[in-house]
This record gives sequence, C-alpha cells and structure tokens, in this order.
Amino acid sequence: ILILFPTSFSILILFPAMVVVNSTPCSVTCGLGVKEERLCEVSPAGERQNCSLVRSRCLSHWICGLRHLSVPEGNPIRLTCLSPDAASLEGPNFGYTWRFAHGLITTNDLLFHPFHNPNPSLNFSPALESHSGTYRCDVQVLSSFQLVKRIYFGLRVIPRDLVDLDFQKSLTWEQQLAANGEEPPGNASGAAEQERWRNPWEKQWIYEAVLGVGSGVILGILFSLGFCCLGRMCRNRAAREMNRL
Repeated sequence: ILILFPTSFSILILFPAMVVVNSTPCSVTCGLGVKEERLCEVSPAGERQNCSLVRSRCLSHWICGLRHLSVPEGNPIRLTCLSPDAASLEGPNFGYTWRFAHGLITTNDLLFHPFHNPNPSLNFSPALESHSGTYRCDVQVLSSFQLVKRIYFGLRVIPRDLVDLDFQKSLTWEQQLAANGEEPPGNASGAAEQERWRNPWEKQWIYEAVLGVGSGVILGILFSLGFCCLGRMCRNRAAREMNRL
C-alpha cells in the first residue's frame, strides 16, 4: 500500500493480507448453504501465518424443485425451508414467504395461495388429511429482497385405515433380498447360482429336443414301412394281372 505525505517524499508500507487458501464445497446443491474456508495472512514474501477456519454462507441455484413427502395421518411432520446452520450464521437477515396449493402436487405458481407462516419451518402435529397439497417456500434477503431459495414440498397425508405403510410388507421378494444385502437369484453374479437357476431350463430344453427327435424317427420308420407295403401290394397286383393275360 502506497501512502503519500504532503512532503516531497513517500513511504511504501506493506501490510499482510487475509487470503482464502482453501474452501470446502457448499453443503447444499441449491439454495443457501454453509461452507468452511481457511483464511491465512499472507506476507509480502508469500508466507502463510495466523490461519483460521471460518464458516460462511454459500449460494447455489436458488430453485430447489419439488420434494415429495408422505406421512400417515396422525403422525407429526416438519417442512424445513432453510437449515438452522445457514440461518444462524452472521450475515443479512432473511424473510420467509409460504404459499399453499390445497390437494394438489404441482409447481404451477398460479395455483398457490398465501399461507401465513413467517418461520423457516412448518410443523404439523398431528398431520391431517386436509394438510395434503404442495407448500412453496421463498427465502429472501430482507435488506434487498433478493430471492435466494425456492422449494416446493408435495405432502401426501394418507389415512391409516386406507393403506399400511409398512415398508417391509410393501417390498417384493427381490426387493427384500436387496434390502437385506443379499443378491436376488436373477441377478446373482456367482457361476454356481446362475448354474442352479439355468439347469431346470436346460433340462426341459434337452427333454423337448430328445422327444422331438424320437418322434421324428418313429414317424419316418412308419412312413417307410407304409411305402414298402404299398409298393409290395402294387407289385403283387401287377403280377396277378399279367398271369390272367
């Protein structure tokens, strides 16, 4: 930094600068998240000193799309628009605007109506069937009204007497094997497993092939015998006709 004095000479004073030497990726792929940065003082000679870790906010794409949620009626559920970590860091304050499309799973903004809730999260305890629909949350910087996040929550509240949401019961046999870390037989990679499931089909194919060949041989023999008998009868008849003459 060059500092000029009113006299005829000048003095060059160099101060170490704080520089970000390393940074983690943003904690989210959309909206407002958190990242850690390593700050160091860098001297004019390029030496690093007095390093420290600092957590700061980071902004990715502001549109987060639609998130599908299902919950049995009577259970509590919370819709969180902004993570507590991002909201608690120093920086500008945020405002939250919620809107609701009752009974619909949609991202068409024309179908939403205002839903009064100034908080970053929305709690239903218990969740009722009338709560089903899509909730849209906008996060804005209060000082500039900059939109930093928009997310949609498609909520389905399912009556308990209508469907059983037991995860294990809803899985097929192959899905249960995969959930337990086992390989379904149809996708087994071991040669022995593949051979065990392939043998019945091979045996059936061999049996059908042998049956077809055997049937063909028998039919061929029968046709040959028939032609031989027919030829012999024709020759005998011709001999009798010649004797009569």
